[in-house]
Amino acid sequence: MSPSWIVLDIEGTTSSTESVHVGLYSYARPRLGPWIEAHREDPEVALAVGETGGATTAEAVAILHAWMDGDVKATPLKTLQGQIWAAGFADGELTAHFFPDVPPALRAWHATGRRLAVFSSGAVSSQRPWFRHTDHGDLSVLVERHFDTVNAGPKRERASYDRIAAALEVPPGEVLFLSDVPAELDAATAAGWRTIGVRRPGEPSEAADFGAHAVVASFEEIA
Repeated sequence: MSPSWIVLDIEGTTSSTESVHVGLYSYARPRLGPWIEAHREDPEVALAVGETGGATTAEAVAILHAWMDGDVKATPLKTLQGQIWAAGFADGELTAHFFPDVPPALRAWHATGRRLAVFSSGAVSSQRPWFRHTDHGDLSVLVERHFDTVNAGPKRERASYDRIAAALEVPPGEVLFLSDVPAELDAATAAGWRTIGVRRPGEPSEAADFGAHAVVASFEEIA
């Protein structure tokens, strides 16, 4: 039986890791301080800054930069980055990168009744504009649900996949997860999901051991 839902990872799976870590991170880094100063009355910004532990904007920004340097998936950082990126996409300063095999596959799956969702470590607030402002047109209309580490949980823990399946209101066996990270696939499998590893040339997981998971190099290989 074909899966009723296909859940997508982003970095290294639908899009290059470099486009996120170099493109988006480089865009957000110098804008963190000015963004905080300009949006102090925004409750989300105030909460995020408070959660950094920094007593001043400069201290908060230093902590945020350290998290970026260490690739720490901290919620305050993701919140602020997501807001900055959303504004950048809306202003036409950013365009999301997708591997060329991805948009045709997403459109074909959607046309045949497969329902699409995203589970990424990036905040939901940044996922939506990423799919809306792409070099292949607006793909956001194809994606029904978005999950991140805030509303679902850590990507390497089974419980996160249990929560997502419950939110999608389908048995776990009707969900297919596509990711380039074996540990994420392991967690999804433990939750009863179907999985396919994505091994893209030049990406960090190109030489990873995917164990018993099926592996593809392109979405074109997925029936």
